[in-house]
Amino acid sequence: MMITPTPSTEDTAGEESLRLDNQICFSLHAASRAFNSVYRVVLKDLGLTYPQYLVMLVLWEHGELPVKKLGEHLRLASGTLSPLLKRLEAAGLVRRERSAQDERSVHVHLTDDGAGLKQRALLVPRRIDAATGFELEEIMDLHARLDWLTRSLDAAALAPE
Repeated sequence: MMITPTPSTEDTAGEESLRLDNQICFSLHAASRAFNSVYRVVLKDLGLTYPQYLVMLVLWEHGELPVKKLGEHLRLASGTLSPLLKRLEAAGLVRRERSAQDERSVHVHLTDDGAGLKQRALLVPRRIDAATGFELEEIMDLHARLDWLTRSLDAAALAPE
């Protein structure tokens, strides 16, 4: 007769920690995908994708920027950013130019159409806030907690093992 060992409480707790539903990273991933779905609908009238909208937000806020600085704001590598900028340029919303001072540096400028799109985009945050079902105070609290989480994870990623 074969005896099957019964899992200890510690083993069971350990296994529970491996359930998909118990992963904070998956909750954040699922929320991000849900946000992207809402943004897809909200941004359709502007003719922008969510990543393109993020680029435009940075340019509306800061004006002309080198691609490197734009990537730092968005936490994107230039290889990911370049195709986005190419599509925004083809749509007539931005213009890329090599720096006169440093040929290696490319600067991104808003065109008149890109700057004008800002006025139409003013409704986007209100629609997104409404879609969350949260009160303003809850949104601000979640935002602060996510910023804190990001800083903590950045620090952990840089910490030596």
